[in-house]
Amino acid sequence: MLVLTRKVGEKLLIGDDVVISVVEVNRGSVRLGVEAPQTVSILRHEVYERIQEENLTSSQVSSAKDIEQAAAFLRQKGIATATEGTDT
Repeated sequence: MLVLTRKVGEKLLIGDDVVISVVEVNRGSVRLGVEAPQTVSILRHEVYERIQEENLTSSQVSSAKDIEQAAAFLRQKGIATATEGTDT
């Protein structure tokens, strides 16, 4: 991790087209300005993590629905699934 010290009004350049500006410094917080092309996604890390968690949950729910739909299709076609037709 690169750690830099900047003052209000100073900027950082990331790549050729992203500029981070220190706008304001208060007790315990720093306001940053970001200039970047619209094609660059800019998210606070905690928002990014929440989106990732929701995507994972959504994909797990979708997978469960897909499995149930496949099992229902097989039952409709008269094909037993692995857990059906076994007496244990």
